[in-house]
Amino acid sequence: MFPNQTTKIHILIVATLLLLASCAQHEPLHVIQGDGLSVSQTSINRPNDCTGAFTKHTLDHITTNAYEPINMYDSNGAGVGVNDLDKDGDVDIVLANLADNNQIFWNMGDMNFRPEPFSHGSSRSVATVDVDGDGWLDIVFTTRVGSLIYYKNLADSYDGNGSRFEQTPLVGVKEKAYAMAWGDIDKDGDLDLVTGSYDTALEKELRDSFMFGDGAGVFVYTNQGDHFTSERLAEASQALAIQLMDINFDGRDDILVGNDFDSVKDFYFLADPSGGWEQVSAFDTTTQNTMSFDLGDVNNDGMQELFAADMHPYKFDAETEKEWERAMEMMMEEHSPENPQVMENVLQSADGEGNWQNMAADMGINFSGWSWSSRFGDLDQDGFQDLYVVNGMATSETFGHLPDFELIEENQVFRNLGDGSFETITDWNLNQTEGGRGMTLADLNGDGDLDIVVNNLLKPATILENRVCGGDSLLVELNDSDSPNTFAVGSKIILNTSVGRMVRDVRVNSGYLSGDTVGVHFGIARDAQIIDMEIEWPDGEISKLGKVQPNQKIIISR
Repeated sequence: MFPNQTTKIHILIVATLLLLASCAQHEPLHVIQGDGLSVSQTSINRPNDCTGAFTKHTLDHITTNAYEPINMYDSNGAGVGVNDLDKDGDVDIVLANLADNNQIFWNMGDMNFRPEPFSHGSSRSVATVDVDGDGWLDIVFTTRVGSLIYYKNLADSYDGNGSRFEQTPLVGVKEKAYAMAWGDIDKDGDLDLVTGSYDTALEKELRDSFMFGDGAGVFVYTNQGDHFTSERLAEASQALAIQLMDINFDGRDDILVGNDFDSVKDFYFLADPSGGWEQVSAFDTTTQNTMSFDLGDVNNDGMQELFAADMHPYKFDAETEKEWERAMEMMMEEHSPENPQVMENVLQSADGEGNWQNMAADMGINFSGWSWSSRFGDLDQDGFQDLYVVNGMATSETFGHLPDFELIEENQVFRNLGDGSFETITDWNLNQTEGGRGMTLADLNGDGDLDIVVNNLLKPATILENRVCGGDSLLVELNDSDSPNTFAVGSKIILNTSVGRMVRDVRVNSGYLSGDTVGVHFGIARDAQIIDMEIEWPDGEISKLGKVQPNQKIIISR
């Protein structure tokens, strides 16, 4: 519950559901009305093709570089977004590209996807978000050297001919952007935008026109309905990732900007109730080269931790040392004792008094390679969120001594043991070596567990289908049709169980340049019992549901 706000408690007792084996995957069981809420529940058919590992599929999409030989900033690749864009009940995929065209992959069921290319590429980040509050998810890209490109979903007016999306101006959004985040920052009910530029790439590609212009930096764009107004928080940045989270537990989203290079520390801007921003030093230890952010409740205490990925070898043998030698010479500089940066992953965990502490080394997740997108998700559905990180690098400047200028590394999966530690495992078949950049998680085939989509660089994008088949699952989606924030972005969903208090948040962006689904996933161990569920809506209202049965997709509307 947010402090200093009047909250209204909705109590809704959900009756026990009888799960019939003959139920179709998307057949609604029943809808319960009560106290301004409606709850739609659909059974999830549990998978019967368990192998104990993930199965790899490829998509007809290769993110290609704009320059030959590949340079430092082409090597950063592009992102991926996932959501149900046509409201047919299946999650679709949007892949950005640097040189060739961006593409939508429409989900046709059974892991079959139909590609639809856009007329352009030259893009970085992807978000699938309801920008205009009409209840349909739109698509937004950041670009290599420009501002954002917004594609409005034609929604109910779409006649089935041509593209479902129409390029539309984002009035007032004009500055160059690499990373972005969407959320109701000013708590007025609609979605605002934060962007950050990656200035070294702009300096290389635009040269004098950027160097002698007004620059770029970090901007907050406040949604005014038919246009956005801008406020510049920083005149320069090296932003690879932006995360919205409440650092000081005052009920308002603060802004975290993850900057590349040790010469530019990460930015943290606290939201002031009067509408202003205060730049602070939020953490005692931070990453040196912040590649991505993600939030996850790793110990089921009802509070989310913040993971920041950096680059550091995950092996310490002679061959790895030789591969990394030039990179280490460039980046491993001595820091003063006052410098909080370390060249390794960081996990910020808060104690009961709101003090943050880096727990990455204690939990065994501080080294993961040359890391890009990192994501929490309960991959084996044992009730604890695991961590997946995609790896690799290709650039003539740093790895000219390697074949094709490429550092080839395995992606890393860290299984959450539930005792405050993680272990690196390889038997889930997630140790891919295709050079992942953007990556996100979603249930692509409707069986309740989390699959993985990776936008690789110079190799086909991959889907990693989850066939681990651990415990049970619960998928939850929120709708708020009376608000411009139709999917209740910024909400928290808390599941109280016999093995802990699990929290998930509804968000648009996370990881590296990538987007989330509007729904959230809970894995539930077979011997665990669900006690109840709470929803903290963006405006501070609290809804509470009684005991919920597992293996359901629940849509809660108000």
